[in-house]
Amino acid sequence: MSETVIGVVGGSGLYQMEGLTEVREQRVETPFGDPSDLLVTGRLGEARLVFLPRHGRGHRLLPSEVNYRANIYALKSLGVEQVISVSAVGSMKEEIVPGHIVIPHQFYDRTMGLRPSTFFGDGVVGHVQFADPVCTRLADLLAGAAREVGATVHEGGTYLCMEGPQFSTRAESNIYRGWGVDIIGMTNATEAKLAREAELCYATIALATDYDCWHEGHDDVSVEAVVALIQKNVALAKKIIAEAVGRLSGGRGCACGSALEHAIMTDPALIPAATREKLDLIIGKYVK
Repeated sequence: MSETVIGVVGGSGLYQMEGLTEVREQRVETPFGDPSDLLVTGRLGEARLVFLPRHGRGHRLLPSEVNYRANIYALKSLGVEQVISVSAVGSMKEEIVPGHIVIPHQFYDRTMGLRPSTFFGDGVVGHVQFADPVCTRLADLLAGAAREVGATVHEGGTYLCMEGPQFSTRAESNIYRGWGVDIIGMTNATEAKLAREAELCYATIALATDYDCWHEGHDDVSVEAVVALIQKNVALAKKIIAEAVGRLSGGRGCACGSALEHAIMTDPALIPAATREKLDLIIGKYVK
């Protein structure tokens, strides 16, 4: 049986999880430039974990500055097949109280085209199925792991991905609530699209840190409040990941690993050699 390799994308510090062994840092070069930071690998039980701080250590990159393609490519190049995103989000519903965990099943992408969200182009066209943007098997496992460690979990719902870096205006926040979304963030829709093209399972552990600015009974969202609640719940995120890892071995058993099987539209003979080489890790098995 092949080794289970799990990627974790989120804030720095998670590689300090209790019980993680054989920890080392690794620089990964990609055809799309540098990832957000060095990748940290280690072992937890029977699985190998690969950690990547999305915004770089010290939180140096704006959501629109993150090199999402390089990040996903780097994870895949290290053998990752399943990606757990750990993200701070704003709650758009009363019942999702700051401190609760949300495992969303859907995304609504409101980014403005400033960030590349596909590996395709440069002479090759591909259209992946994206009706269900997260791996439901992985999402179910994360929800179960969160409940097991005592978290209050909301399973399902929609994550609205805004461009940022500013938080919402009050008008925007109330319009989004009228659309029926559950949480709001600035990163995960882009990651999910690229993970699907890279044939990786992807799901999110979303930590609700605030009520955005729609809730009249609570203070408007601020960096201080977000950071304070994230720090308070780092231990909870670590427990969820540790519990989930034990459930993720033994193969994937989902369709994520063949997402490109019928997605590439371009005649392989017409794909430019440079593009074929650049995307070999992603499309090589389908265009040889």
